[in-house]
Amino acid sequence: MANWQKSSYSAATNECVEVRAIDGLVEVRESDDGGVIVRTIPARFAAFLQAAKTGDFDHHANGAV
Repeated sequence: MANWQKSSYSAATNECVEVRAIDGLVEVRESDDGGVIVRTIPARFAAFLQAAKTGDFDHHANGAV
């Protein structure tokens, strides 16, 4: 079983998401609620990361929908 990883930018607290690759999938979970796991294929996870890096979700941080 693959180990969970979190960003090196995360503080020492458990307020972050963790990610791992396992059985050809990518799994993501909140570090403080490990029972809820989102699974996706690597291509979709890569697209999500690219969208986050380019600011596609920034409007959500301001409370807009």
